[in-house]
Amino acid sequence: MTQVLRWGILGASKFARVHMAPAIHSAAHNQCVALATATAAKAEPFQAIVPGIKIYDSYEKLLADPNIEAVYIPLPNHMHVEWSKRAAQAGKHVLCEKPIALRADQIDDLIALRDQTGLLIAEAFMITHHPQWIYARELLAQGAIGTLMQVDGVFSYNNVGDPGNIRNNPDYGGGSLPDIGVYTMGSTRFVTGQEPLEILHSDLVMENNVDVWAHVTAQFEGFKFSSVTSMRLAARQEMTFQGDQGFIRLTAPFNPSVYDQAQVILQRNDMEVVTKRFPSDNHYKNQIENFRNTILTGADYPTPLEFSKGTQRMMDMAFDASDG
Repeated sequence: MTQVLRWGILGASKFARVHMAPAIHSAAHNQCVALATATAAKAEPFQAIVPGIKIYDSYEKLLADPNIEAVYIPLPNHMHVEWSKRAAQAGKHVLCEKPIALRADQIDDLIALRDQTGLLIAEAFMITHHPQWIYARELLAQGAIGTLMQVDGVFSYNNVGDPGNIRNNPDYGGGSLPDIGVYTMGSTRFVTGQEPLEILHSDLVMENNVDVWAHVTAQFEGFKFSSVTSMRLAARQEMTFQGDQGFIRLTAPFNPSVYDQAQVILQRNDMEVVTKRFPSDNHYKNQIENFRNTILTGADYPTPLEFSKGTQRMMDMAFDASDG
């Protein structure tokens, strides 16, 4: 690999245009060199971000380009496993949007392919690359809130007026849990290092065979977990880790600088409040730089496929436990 990691993007999604193409373009020692889309109008904004970017009219043609070393995949959820496999089989490192699969056992083939090829295949779980989450994990490990007793999470937005959105389509792997449940569940696993023992309650409100509102509670070793995710509520996000001596609250845990400024509030029983703010960190850019660093140096990737499988397993448990 050269010092500069050369990227291609499969599909001209809005998320790739707004967040990931700029992140790749601005990340140190990374370069966005190609985009695959059959629609010329969708390519134009990417050409404005990266002048000279090469446009392919098919995913297969991009994967055949020997100049591309890594591929970012922002395709609809049901296409993630297939195109992650095809990209790795073409010799490319793979960063695929979450959820990387729709059931946990589908990730096994990707783990085997990663180990067989020596390529990095990872889910784009960007929040763990943000320093607010590393700080929150350190606070918990240091015993800043005593014994952890309860974790509460909420992540919601309202797309009821956009019935054509792929998140409202069961054929594309839509639903609030696949889209944003990965964050409340995955962040809890990341901070605590623990896995759920059982799902205590799973109440899913379904529309058109996708969950548009989900309240899931779970038992972990020593603490309980409660999460609300919804595609039918006003925008809101928050994560709180509560112990017997205080709590840690993240006020913009998932979309910092978009939803609000990232800040971590530590409040103890003595009413001491310590707030740490992160006004300028970009977790998408950090993710790209960490991805390259793992390839170049062999450093551990913050969330390998085994981590992604654990989060997907928890979502599977929630779906299996629901009567919805």
